[in-house]
Amino acid sequence: VLRAVMQEVLEAEMDEALGASKSERTPERLGYRSGYYGRTLVTRVGKLELRVPQDRAGRFSTELFERYQRSERALVATLAEMYVQGVSTRKVKAITEELCGH
Repeated sequence: VLRAVMQEVLEAEMDEALGASKSERTPERLGYRSGYYGRTLVTRVGKLELRVPQDRAGRFSTELFERYQRSERALVATLAEMYVQGVSTRKVKAITEELCGH
């Protein structure tokens, strides 16, 4: 579940960076997607295999973790705690976006 929430946040960050969701055509679009690359984060709850979206220009950078970061920070622990406490994945996503400055 933690992986799913983090994956949703990555997708939302990419949508925001490009000004459009996947396959959406708008005049405000700032770029295009270009697949994914794999990233493994080592957390207290185990390894998380994430698919990080890429844009064609190579400018997208997530706020969830730093460029070469391979282990978690307090964010992952906080996300896990929210889930354990029964917070919905939608609320966890909103809180994560707030923490990351979106």
